[in-house]
Amino acid sequence: MSLPTLPPSLLPALQYVMRPLVRLMLRKGVTFTNFAELLKQIFVDVAEREFRLDDKPPTDSRISLLTGVHRKDVRRLRAKEVGQGASLPEAVSFGAHLVSVWLNNTPFCAQPGQPLPLARLASNGAECSFDGLVAQVSKDIRARVVLDEWLRLGIVRIDDQDRVHLETMAFIPQSGFDEKAAYFQHNLHDHACAAVHNLTEGGEPFFERSVHYDSLSPAAVLQLREAVRAEGMQMLIGFNQLAAGLEERDVATPDARQRITIGLYFYTEPSPPAVSTPTTASSP
Repeated sequence: MSLPTLPPSLLPALQYVMRPLVRLMLRKGVTFTNFAELLKQIFVDVAEREFRLDDKPPTDSRISLLTGVHRKDVRRLRAKEVGQGASLPEAVSFGAHLVSVWLNNTPFCAQPGQPLPLARLASNGAECSFDGLVAQVSKDIRARVVLDEWLRLGIVRIDDQDRVHLETMAFIPQSGFDEKAAYFQHNLHDHACAAVHNLTEGGEPFFERSVHYDSLSPAAVLQLREAVRAEGMQMLIGFNQLAAGLEERDVATPDARQRITIGLYFYTEPSPPAVSTPTTASSP
């Protein structure tokens, strides 16, 4: 079996991509030893699941050859279960659904994208209340439990009239590391999947484009940041409304369901000392 030729540009690209991940690991106490063991497990699991011949499970020897992981480690690691992590945790998925209903469905919004403040209790606001909102999505979860958690995460606030205000246009917790980590896992994974597909697969690429400049002033960066926050959020709300309508109208059979992720991000940092001419470009 011949192994693929390693493109000379790949390792430098991977080294650059890994820097922010290593920064996160060091800040949160993940050592090289911890990560090396985790990485071994991932190499073995991906080789076993995605590099089969004639849909037959590969042998330990073949996985060792593909990955460079010692055969003894391959045998040990294949016995472990590895979570795929494709779905968001139930609490996060429920929260995202609830915010979407609040943003898009009457009587909880003035019009799509304009959520109304809701009476906290159904006794004061009937269906147009936070109790009514939670009941529309689930009869099994108490509204008070959701409200307490959302207050902790900074997703909502309560005013002096006992009305609940939505403080975000998406389920983006302002605090709560586990909830933020769930979105980090989901969004970075799917962005990486799109980019890897475009590098390695034929056919139509996934949409993945960016605009980048390197000689902007801090004031200009601030203006762009605010524009992305405002206009980008409106764009995502529009996609959310379209997806919600399509999901309701075109009900897929259980064996034909697909999930999607549509993302937008903004990042800035100081440019290298050598200032170049401002340019704009798109990723391939």
